[in-house]
Amino acid sequence: MHGLLGASPEEVRAFQDARLRHMLSLCQRGHAYYRQRWAEAGIDVSRIEGVADLHRLPLTPKQDLMAAPERFRLACPDLPVYERTLWEVLHTSGTTSDPTPLYVTTYDYNGYLFLSRRVAEISGITRDDVIGNLFPLTQAAMGAYQRAAEFAYAIGARVCAALTGAKYGHWGNHRSLEEAVDMIERHRVTVIWGLTSFVRRVLVRAQERGADFTALRMCAVTGEASSRGMRDDMRARMRALGTRGQIIFDRYGSTESGGLAQCAEEGDWHNPAPEMLYHEVVDPDSGKPLPEGERGPLALTHLDHRGTVVNRYLVGDVVSLRYGRCPHCGRTGERLVGPVVRTKDLIKVKGMLINPAVLIATLDALPDVREFQVIVTKADAADPFSMDEIVVRVAPADAAAATDALAAQVRSAIAAAVRVSPSVEFVAADAIYDPATQSKAARLVDLRPGMAAPATGA
Repeated sequence: MHGLLGASPEEVRAFQDARLRHMLSLCQRGHAYYRQRWAEAGIDVSRIEGVADLHRLPLTPKQDLMAAPERFRLACPDLPVYERTLWEVLHTSGTTSDPTPLYVTTYDYNGYLFLSRRVAEISGITRDDVIGNLFPLTQAAMGAYQRAAEFAYAIGARVCAALTGAKYGHWGNHRSLEEAVDMIERHRVTVIWGLTSFVRRVLVRAQERGADFTALRMCAVTGEASSRGMRDDMRARMRALGTRGQIIFDRYGSTESGGLAQCAEEGDWHNPAPEMLYHEVVDPDSGKPLPEGERGPLALTHLDHRGTVVNRYLVGDVVSLRYGRCPHCGRTGERLVGPVVRTKDLIKVKGMLINPAVLIATLDALPDVREFQVIVTKADAADPFSMDEIVVRVAPADAAAATDALAAQVRSAIAAAVRVSPSVEFVAADAIYDPATQSKAARLVDLRPGMAAPATGA
């Protein structure tokens, strides 16, 4: 089923050019946001011949979609029923408390089924697998939770859902961490699908209970930044549980695009559907695409959508792109290269710009640390002009390890990584991340006046 993933670059480009021209013509007819943007910029989209001309179009900030999601919904009443009928509404989280709706037509839903078959093919998930959906049952329909079942439908696999997460309402549908472990054991789950921090917590609890996870062979994790150290820790726990395999499939992606796929652990992420999606790494000031291998903001263009449609949309991540045949699987098409840095997460502490992913990776690599949380605050909470301070809350792997020696190890590791020395507090694991009340772990919390908190997940 390689399709375009086995085609020559020239064949891929010709196909994408044709799809792009059709997509732009639909937007010119029925997309409120782009009609206005292009008119204000004096752009004649009929002159865009293909993806090589995309640099003539303006970039789309994520904030614009969040501010007016209805204006990004395609409205072409003469399209066939299945291209304009609403199938479902998914949501993507942003910097406000209200999630942003993304409209999915029947056409788009079928497109996601197509993309899912490709993701399964690339990552090695088959119809014989049993997928355990550990994504939380949230207050708004999130893409990752909804798409677990859709993914299973697409490839003909079995799926069950633990219905975890923070409780709301009066129905009593939510289940506990213990019940999630029971479900995986009872249904002989082979692929766990969930948020990285919660999947790890499930593996930790399974070890403590001596649960039978021997059928498990893969953890498909997404939704949060994760370090190699954290993924290595999860593999080690899977080996200790005697699982059939110890694959950690890092499912990079977004609700706007769907999931990208690794053909090898710790490898690049393939665009599984170049028929539907086009990626660029761009200069944020000029909007021009950057050369292969150069790192910059990632921009996404829909080539074949009908509900919510974005063009040169700034996802919010810094990556690089690689082309040519993959050395692992031989597929063609663009591949995203990490590390993925989320631009909104960069913080300034004591005048220094810090990447929280570095903090997280550093703490993930400490074997005696079970859970952790980084708090950025002021040395004097009553004085907004006092010095910045980093406090690391640590739950040791063993209560007996809560010693001055471990605190010194944490301080030394952080100071070496980001050149800021923190203070260290020992707390219980549930005080940092309680799966019964939190959808995911808040690894970074910024408590300084005027700063958003919490900021960064695991």
